[in-house]
Amino acid sequence: MKTADVIVLGAGMVGVSAALHLQARGRDVVLVDRRGAGLETSFGNAGLIERSSIFPYLFPRDPAKLIKYALNLLPEAHYHLGALPSVGPWLLRYWRESAPARVAKNIAARRPLIEDSLIEHEALIQQAGCGTLLRRTGWLKLFRRPETLAAGVAEAEKLRAYDLDIDILDAKGVLAREPNLATVAGAVHYLDTAFINDPGALAKAYADLFSARGGRFVSADALTLEQEPDGRWSVAGPDGRIGAGAAVVALGPWSDLIYRRYGYDMPLGFKRGYHMHYAPQRGTKLNHPILDADNGYLLAPMARGVRLTSGAEFAPRDAPPTPVQIERCEPIARLLFPLGPALDQAPWKGARPCLPDMLPVLGEAPRHKGLWFDFGHAHHGLTLGPVSGRLLAEMMTGESPFTDPAPYSATRF
Repeated sequence: MKTADVIVLGAGMVGVSAALHLQARGRDVVLVDRRGAGLETSFGNAGLIERSSIFPYLFPRDPAKLIKYALNLLPEAHYHLGALPSVGPWLLRYWRESAPARVAKNIAARRPLIEDSLIEHEALIQQAGCGTLLRRTGWLKLFRRPETLAAGVAEAEKLRAYDLDIDILDAKGVLAREPNLATVAGAVHYLDTAFINDPGALAKAYADLFSARGGRFVSADALTLEQEPDGRWSVAGPDGRIGAGAAVVALGPWSDLIYRRYGYDMPLGFKRGYHMHYAPQRGTKLNHPILDADNGYLLAPMARGVRLTSGAEFAPRDAPPTPVQIERCEPIARLLFPLGPALDQAPWKGARPCLPDMLPVLGEAPRHKGLWFDFGHAHHGLTLGPVSGRLLAEMMTGESPFTDPAPYSATRF
């Protein structure tokens, strides 16, 4: 049996980042994925390194809006009626964790990760030599109506307490920064957020850095993970099993396929999402990622074209795609920005792995020595991958963690 110090399962942004941080601390790491780096959930996001996302995405509590969600009338959310028996209990827990008292606790827990997220990315981007992927544009949260703009501005003002750089724009201010947009009531420009114009390429660049530094990237099925009689962990590689003293589960929405096998019952849910790319019409350009806050979709100027990303779909992880949100939002988006022809044959589908408190699971499995968890980053896998990898590597190598890891423990459920 071939050996290593650590096996990292999953080569998305979270897994690759963990592998790099462990490698930097002298560990011999094997990175395992059935495909390549950044080809699953890490491929399809909006490209934001969301330094300003101190407040988590909450379950709405406005009764009028909840009725519309229940009737599938709003484009930012969609659910499968047949999925309610499985999705409903998770949504109830999500609603409970969105209560004000719990939210305050969760904001305090996520803040250290969010505040160091861009710093950790910048270090890896410099080492990987992929700085051309990074844009320091921030992002614009657009509002169509004066009343929604007022609410958005009020939320932004709360964020100023966290030393964030924020501009409030009226209609003319928006057009000054995005001349090709239709007129809106105004926007909030979050300037601290960075943007990656090809998220899949960033994950691949990090994986290439890992390999260039001597790391082993193995094409194998993570579900072959087993604990050996001596307590070590092993996976079946193409040339036989590979054993290590520790294994990291960084499989995003598939992490439950491992942890449930060992008797852990964490409430991992899935917010599925879709995207499509469009060419901008000739002579037009989108300068920033823009969120149409009143309609729940985002446009981002990616290397491939303008990416339209959907809101959340609540359905089983592996259910067939139902991209109704893209179908609803595309006509709205065309009225906002002059989109040209679609560049994809069909919408891409992914699943955001979410815990009800919108915090990841980071740390050692309570009852299995050497089994470590690093998953459940919800809407912020791209943002939090490197900073989570740092914290995990500090815990695994006996360093003093830069922040208290207790809020992310699997024992909180």
